[in-house]
Amino acid sequence: MTRIALIDYKAGNLTSVRKALAAVGAEVFTPETPADLAPARGVIVPGVGHFSATVALDDEWRRTILGLVGAGRPLLGICLGLQWLFEGSDESPDLKGLGVLSGMCRKLRGESADGTAVKVPHVGWNSLERLADAPIVDGVPDGAQVYFTHSYVAPVTADTVTATTHGERFASIVQRGVVAGVQFHPEKSGEIGLTILRNYMKMVG
Repeated sequence: MTRIALIDYKAGNLTSVRKALAAVGAEVFTPETPADLAPARGVIVPGVGHFSATVALDDEWRRTILGLVGAGRPLLGICLGLQWLFEGSDESPDLKGLGVLSGMCRKLRGESADGTAVKVPHVGWNSLERLADAPIVDGVPDGAQVYFTHSYVAPVTADTVTATTHGERFASIVQRGVVAGVQFHPEKSGEIGLTILRNYMKMVG
């Protein structure tokens, strides 16, 4: 089995993520210190809630994770973990993201272009609009449904693989090289979610 580091920075229950990863053949461990990341073939940063929780991923964690990415070990961000891949978030303006993807995350406006109100947080199933091909979405059809729960979003950029619309359009899957992120919860998204996790495992090799 391939060893995957699942980062626990106290921003959500990791049990369902561990179960989903086990279902796709991953051997998951939770490192207590950055040094414990050394044997990881890949790194997953999950999380829910406030961007301020990422303060636990201090400079040493960041340097170590960036070093692994530089060595070609795939990094996957889930929900809050996707937002952390960017430069930062308006939710916690003084706190930097990892910065491997360009742009700032911000709160959903709560209305569509025609002024129709939508609920924030965005909770429930919604569709993926395929914008580009990338390894993380191999076998995922345009329009596939996945499960979201979030209030903040990442911008649509050149690294956006799929977009989703909830009042406004935002990045729902991103990938640049060995770095990928999903705004939804693959562990709660049925077979589509498992397909995405299998694709990540293929990236890990």
